[in-house]
Amino acid sequence: MSEFPDSARPPHRTTQATGLRRRLAELRGPDHPPRPLDARALAALAANPGCDRRALMDGAGVDKALLADALGAPSAFGQSQFALARGNVFEARVKADGGAELLRLVHARVGGAGDPEPVPELVRAPDLSAAGPEGRTARTALALREAVQAPGTWTFLDHPMVALDVAGSPAFLEPDAVVVHPDGSWTVVEIKSFPMIDGAADPAKVGAAARQAAVYVLALEQVAARLPEASPVVRDRVVLVCPKDFSNLPAASAVDVRKQLSVTRRQLTRLTRIEDIAAALPPGTAFDPALPAAELRAAVESVPATYAPECLAACELAFHCRDRSRAAGAVTALGRPLRAELGGLTTVDAVLAAARGESGDPADPTVAALRRAAALRAEALEGARC
Repeated sequence: MSEFPDSARPPHRTTQATGLRRRLAELRGPDHPPRPLDARALAALAANPGCDRRALMDGAGVDKALLADALGAPSAFGQSQFALARGNVFEARVKADGGAELLRLVHARVGGAGDPEPVPELVRAPDLSAAGPEGRTARTALALREAVQAPGTWTFLDHPMVALDVAGSPAFLEPDAVVVHPDGSWTVVEIKSFPMIDGAADPAKVGAAARQAAVYVLALEQVAARLPEASPVVRDRVVLVCPKDFSNLPAASAVDVRKQLSVTRRQLTRLTRIEDIAAALPPGTAFDPALPAAELRAAVESVPATYAPECLAACELAFHCRDRSRAAGAVTALGRPLRAELGGLTTVDAVLAAARGESGDPADPTVAALRRAAALRAEALEGARC
């Protein structure tokens, strides 16, 4: 008999799912294990749901950095080893003594009126170790269920693992921590190494952390929905813990992620299912970096991409996609806001032709605006020559 209850077990793998995993393994190449799809990658994917290339490669676990090197467009995306080491040291300090300091920060920022002060001796910190990501996911679900069944106490889950279905493929995610409050509600904790100066951090970095935390909240909501008891509340205010000023002391703030949750939920729903993208590929397509350059480039180009300048900060293949987008004269290379303004004009050549009056419907507001702008430019240049 299994040690996990039915509600804690990952979904059964069907024959179709097994076939999909085999196909994705073929796409990666025989010598390349799958790279895990983390919350940061999921947040970036949700920000660009129209990119089939990223959806397929992330779902297949392709090492996009290695692929970019093989394509001759090395990626500058990623985090330095120094920053990673500094972050690990800070996280260990925050979680020392069974998470006592972390729980104090959570209680101070999002604790309810009925939440008692966390007492280290009474805090539950279950062991979440298990074999493989499926085992750790089941162990986490079991620990969360037990915490809900023991009201009145705090539970600290260090690096739990939860699963989220993304376009038909499971993604295993590992939050820094999840805290179960005495009332049974759950709070996600994100620990970052960027500083919080005078109680405020870099808004861009806070926004990125909020999008990442929203993915964790979304996955936990699915876990909560599968519990046989009344579904516990997954709080939409997460706790962000950062170094205070320029020290190594922790400071925390509550971040409302309702907007990020709504956007992420909607964008992930829009993703084309991975098996549909894979089924449309030519037979024998593979993204193995060991393949000849021409064959590898053809394989990558067989999957539609949607490039935008924002990809440079979120995707290892951004330089390759930018070069191809520029070569094709795609207006997306100039940014999503401009692309939205141009409507059906998808290339720079089409835009210029419409502005010159060589093509386009004069009744189209976009075409009319382009021609008016071209006329104003011509008048300004003529006036400058006089």
